[in-house]
Amino acid sequence: MSDFKELSRSVRGLTVLVTGAASGMGRATARVFAAEGANVAVTDVAEEGAETVAAEITKRGEIAKAWRLDVADRDEIIRVVDGVAAHFGGLDILVNNAGISVRVAIGDDGYDEAWTKALAVMLTAHPRLIRAALPHLRKSASPRIVNIASTEALGATALHSPYSAAKAGVTGLTRSLAVELGRDGITVNCICPGPIRTAITDRIPEEHKTLYAKRRTALGRYGDPEEVAHMTLSLCLPAASFLTGAVIPVDGGLMARNA
Repeated sequence: MSDFKELSRSVRGLTVLVTGAASGMGRATARVFAAEGANVAVTDVAEEGAETVAAEITKRGEIAKAWRLDVADRDEIIRVVDGVAAHFGGLDILVNNAGISVRVAIGDDGYDEAWTKALAVMLTAHPRLIRAALPHLRKSASPRIVNIASTEALGATALHSPYSAAKAGVTGLTRSLAVELGRDGITVNCICPGPIRTAITDRIPEEHKTLYAKRRTALGRYGDPEEVAHMTLSLCLPAASFLTGAVIPVDGGLMARNA
């Protein structure tokens, strides 16, 4: 039997790029990583929002810098990823979190446009970001990729087919790239959040959220963005070196419950 191995549970000094980091789960992820000593690239198409989050982090004496990033823009992805690596001296962790809300019926005139936009932001962007990050991740001692999907990839809701299709694609992409990049020591995992309190779900009346959560989740409540962010952090620890290709619901038991 081999000797006990001390594996690091610290991301201090590692550099993480988080997309969609101006609000919700992205903001929480940026703040959680910064609090643990990581260098955080706060990226979002909402430039002012990204700068606000970076300022919140640096005000606490932690390390962050904001970049505007439209994940549907291939050239901007390359520019920002290379800029992050140049600024921090490398890139260790990529968190593909950016997303949009899409609600459209299959028969609606705007369906094709909604489908194209949903896949551009929530699926096509992922391999583009990964391709841009690969040269930098291959130089890291603890390279990690975490893709944020949704429980909509595991079950479905009416009027959300572009969203569900994009998120299901993310789970398949995660498994495939986990196999492909495993030889490089790069882990690729996926989180499927369930009902989480974000700007999108803020539009739902509180009484409706309460009824839904009590009826559908084992814990009987909505989750907080930080609860997803801490799972993301766990997947990115240097000690999480033998976990790859996983699709993990963070849903309060939503997918486990039949009735």
